[in-house]
Amino acid sequence: MKSKAPNRKILVILSNRFDRNAKKRFLELDADEKGNILKEKTLRSEPRNPLFDEIWENDDGKTDMASCNRFSRKYRHRLERPKSAAPTRKA
Repeated sequence: MKSKAPNRKILVILSNRFDRNAKKRFLELDADEKGNILKEKTLRSEPRNPLFDEIWENDDGKTDMASCNRFSRKYRHRLERPKSAAPTRKA
């Protein structure tokens, strides 16, 4: 029997590098272990708590994710969930 792996929560930030005063858009994605998008939700404002497994950003000024052709991964972002320590073995 196959064990079900938990879905990854991904935050996508759509910003505009040409006009820094433009409002950023935030999307929350649920993806499986292969990277297939299962659910997409538009957030009303920037999240406050670090709840996401990955953070991706597009700064081309696009308004939706379907029109974007390039994303950059943001490592150690303040909204990225901290990695848990490796499990310890008990002898």
